[in-house]
Amino acid sequence: MVEGLSHITFIVKDLDRMEQVLIKVLDAQRIYASAGQQFSLSEERFYDVGGIWIAVMKGEPLPSQTYNHVAFKIPDREYEERLIAVRALGLDVREGRPRVQGEGRSIYFYDHDNHLFELHTGTLADRLERYQS
Repeated sequence: MVEGLSHITFIVKDLDRMEQVLIKVLDAQRIYASAGQQFSLSEERFYDVGGIWIAVMKGEPLPSQTYNHVAFKIPDREYEERLIAVRALGLDVREGRPRVQGEGRSIYFYDHDNHLFELHTGTLADRLERYQS
């Protein structure tokens, strides 16, 4: 029986650069750094982002950008603040898909290793309610 999400792992070329994205955009807290020890495939760091374990491992970046992404929930009142933080790091901000009123707003951005992130203000319940109306 699946109990929930365990963790999300991102492979990145530069751990420090990814740490800046996680801390400045997603309010991550670093909880572990391998610091020369190697228990896994490569050097790694662990973060907590809103109660979700994010693992970051050193390696080769994704070869291209796709729409595969991870979406994090943010309050609507923080939308502009988060967008400013994303842009301040020089990340590639993408136009969100067209939305119907009431399903929330999204900021889509790629990190330096071609991972697509979404910061979304809505919930599944919001979206389903809107689609039924």
